[in-house]
This record gives sequence, structure tokens and C-alpha cells, in this order.
Amino acid sequence: MSALHLNAPSGIGEITDGTDLAELALDHCELVSGDVLAITSKVVSKAEGRRGTGPREVSLAAETDRIVARRGPTQIVRNRLGLTMAAAGIDASNVAAGEHLLLPLDPDGTARRIRARIFTATGANVAVVITDTAGRAWRTGQTDIAIGAAGLLVQEEFAGREDAYGNPLAVTAPAVADELAGAAELASGKLGGRPFVVIRGRADLVLPAGEDGTGAGILNRPDGEDLFGLGARAAVLAALVGRDAVAFGAPAPVDDLVLALTELGGGSVETLSEQVRWTPAEGRMPSAAALAALGHAYAWQGVVDAAEGGTVLFRPLVP
Repeated sequence: MSALHLNAPSGIGEITDGTDLAELALDHCELVSGDVLAITSKVVSKAEGRRGTGPREVSLAAETDRIVARRGPTQIVRNRLGLTMAAAGIDASNVAAGEHLLLPLDPDGTARRIRARIFTATGANVAVVITDTAGRAWRTGQTDIAIGAAGLLVQEEFAGREDAYGNPLAVTAPAVADELAGAAELASGKLGGRPFVVIRGRADLVLPAGEDGTGAGILNRPDGEDLFGLGARAAVLAALVGRDAVAFGAPAPVDDLVLALTELGGGSVETLSEQVRWTPAEGRMPSAAALAALGHAYAWQGVVDAAEGGTVLFRPLVP
């Protein structure tokens, strides 16, 4: 029987610029080898002086790599860390009026430094996770995720194994760093002033001393590999104006293009080497603008065959 124990000490006090988080954690947390120390990104940002005092919009623009979706004043963006978050993760809670906090510059690096400090001071081989709150597509509410990690196996790989019924597991890969971050948030709470959580019971996920591992950054799906790289409205606009191609990814598989063409204009589709020849049903030839938008989204360029006015030739766009 396994058990997970979480302890979130109180009495930490206010974090200011230059606060030594490793020393603070050692003063308040009882750590032994195999523990995972979760630290909220808010205190990391405060300790590292990541405070903004001007207009929040200016900070948002500086932290944004690209806009994913926009609804009224709400912006979901992919930020400079590769995280897709509302307002780039900028937080205006638990700070003085007129201030806001930006995410840490290098959460994985911060986790590595704190882990090393703890090992040097105590000899305890612990993993460190930097956590932050994020929303989820298709789900209301928020939960904490790992935005930085050191000394932790952040993702387990079950592909190639079999379940109890003998069924092969193909893509099962639990993001255990995020699961630990969510568990830590249950112990710390949002308003309790408990930024440190000691998680005990998953020593199997803690890497040997001196091995920091991949960090949490690998949990960010690369641009172009995410099936939802743009919001619904943003995707339509991006296709129409021919921008944000990276969010659509590499040229779509031929079968995906064929399905899209069949839905768009019916007719017949012939797949050739590096080329797709499409003859829409009578009267269903799309406009040049529609062809351009489809080609941009699927990364296949469609050109009307001059010799055969009712036929369009598609070739994959070179990245």
C-alpha cells in the first residue's frame, strides 16, 4: 500500500526582492532524501524582483510570444516560456496596489539552484518543482501545473507496456510533475500564505543526486504539434490573412487534406507523388480566397490548373 503525505508549513512571512528561498525552505521544512519540494511561482517571482509597476498591457506584450485566442479583454497567449496561459501568467493578486508579478525568468534554472543548495546544506537528495496556476481547455476552473522542475522525472512513459487485461498502451504518459503540483496546491491553498509544500511518498520519481533531469519545459507541446495552437476565431482569421503559420504546423497528412477537400467541395481527389489533384463537384469550386485560406491552414498550396479550369493542384508548402 502506498501513501502520499503533504505538509505545507505556515508562518513563512512576506517574500521580498532578494529573499533566499533555499534558506527559507530549510528554515521551515523538514526535508529528507526522496522528498519533492513544491514552491509557488509567486514567491519565486517576488524573490527575483519580477514585479511590474506600469500598465499591465505593456508587460503582457513583452511576455507574449504570440496570441492564441482573444475574447473581449481576455487574452490567452503563448508566452516566452512556451506556456499557453491567460495574460501570459501575469498575476495581480497578493501584491501592492498598482503592481503585478511576471513569471520567473527561468523556472527550471531556479529549481536547479534551490535543489543544489539544499543538497549542499543537508545532504538530502530532494526534487524541486516550481508551480503556477493555469486554466484548462474544455474545463472550467484552474489547477496548478509545474512550470519548473529539477531532480524529478516529470513524465512517466507507459508506451509499450500492457494493462491488466493485456491491452498494449500506446500513448499513455502521465505528466506526474503536473499531478504533484496539483496535489501541492490542495495542501497550500490560495490564501494561506504557505508557498512551500513537502511531498513525501514518490521517491521513485526523484532522480539521483547530481542529475537534474529534463526540467518542466519538455511538458510544453512544441508550436505546430498542438492540435489547438489557435483559438477557433483566431484560427479562422489567421488562415484568411495568412499569418501564424507555425501554429498550424507542418503540412497536413494527405488523408487529412483529402477529407477537407471532400467536405469543402465534394468531387474527386487523386493523390499523386507530392501532389493532390482535386476536381470539385460541379458548381462548388471555392473562391481564390477560400483556397488560399485552406492552403495556409493545411500547409498545402493550391493552384487552379490552367489547362483544366475545374481542377486544383495541391503541393505541400516547404517549411
